[in-house]
Amino acid sequence: MEAVPARARVYVASAALGALLCLLPLPGLRTPWWAVALLAALYAACEHVVRRRLGGTFYPVLLAGAFLLPPPAAALVPLPGALLSPAAHRPQSLRRIWRAAELALTVWGAGWAHWGLGGRDAVVGSDFPYALLPCAAAVLAFCGVLALLDGGILALAEQVPARRAWRGLFSRSLAPVAVHGLAGLMMAVLWRSPYGPVAALLVLLPMCVSWWVFAQYHRERAAHQATIRALVQAVDIKDGYTRGHSERVGRASVMIARELGMDDERVEVLRFAGILHDVGKLGVPTRLLRKDGPLTPEERRIIELHPEYGHEMVRGISFLGEARAAILHHHERIDGTGYPYGLAGSQIPQSARVVAVADAFDAMTSTRSYSRARPVPAAVAELRRCAGRHFDARVVDALTRALAREGWHATVTAESPPPDPPPAPRPGGDRHSAERAAP
Repeated sequence: MEAVPARARVYVASAALGALLCLLPLPGLRTPWWAVALLAALYAACEHVVRRRLGGTFYPVLLAGAFLLPPPAAALVPLPGALLSPAAHRPQSLRRIWRAAELALTVWGAGWAHWGLGGRDAVVGSDFPYALLPCAAAVLAFCGVLALLDGGILALAEQVPARRAWRGLFSRSLAPVAVHGLAGLMMAVLWRSPYGPVAALLVLLPMCVSWWVFAQYHRERAAHQATIRALVQAVDIKDGYTRGHSERVGRASVMIARELGMDDERVEVLRFAGILHDVGKLGVPTRLLRKDGPLTPEERRIIELHPEYGHEMVRGISFLGEARAAILHHHERIDGTGYPYGLAGSQIPQSARVVAVADAFDAMTSTRSYSRARPVPAAVAELRRCAGRHFDARVVDALTRALAREGWHATVTAESPPPDPPPAPRPGGDRHSAERAAP
């Protein structure tokens, strides 16, 4: 967002104007300014701690404001924290204005949903379980407005295709915001109780502890991802013929997964599967990976062990999920003639069928020292020819549609090819898995 397009600046300005319009009714309202100031200061402090120490955003105070204050007054609560918080990237002032406007509109929307269903009286009278109904409406409104605004900025500032800009934004935010909404409701009820605002602040303590645990999980996940990168780099160093191949297979797997309509969590798992599909080569002798002549039957059997080696290496990384099955089975074939177990048709996990197509496509469209790249249309035609026999036809169709929409940039993965290269490898993966290990 450093070089912000003009249309994105107009979008931010429109959001800021909308936030100002939300504040216009304030002079005619009986606003408890001391409560607004206290909640605004509390949110600014929590946001500073959470962003600096834990990462993320802290919504319970904002939702408590939506439950306690008139909607225009509730829209004031996030402004000091958003305008004063540091921005990680430039332009910082524009980012702060955007964040303040976005949160003001979001809290305003949640406040109207809550008050429109009589939430204020339910909070004052501690009317349970009815108080949960306007709370749920406020959470849905909060998530809806936030997703709508975030999708717009992704499409305009980050130039994410409109088809993908809003995908999953609402569903991903619903669960965490619902938890924050319950904490905000507890704060509001205690605030209105005889125990007063001090008791309401105690609700934040368990929330901060749970947030810290959540942040620790993400740090552990980041460490796992760094481990994955190290493994991929080790494979690239060991088998120079396929340098960069793993990353591109991961990218193609993501394209296919999105085209098949998989949710974002599965798409991420498929990306890891593509990146790690050849990690088992670390267990294969380097002399076999770099051998120029034909493989003996014994050498071929050793090469064909690399999916099992890879599966064994990553089995302890729990968040990989179905990516482990993709690593183990990405050389199976629809007709049952693949390896390591000769699975056929639907017996092959879907993740493995996706990676198999992505693997073969990159092998055919990459220029290496022993073969020139095929044009993308020729590679797609070869995949279609083998669909139903070698590859899952539905997965091949998904890749074809994704390529037609997004295109593909082939990459040189080794030094310049010889003047008269041999024919491109058969589809099925890299040089050793396609050209030598194919039956």
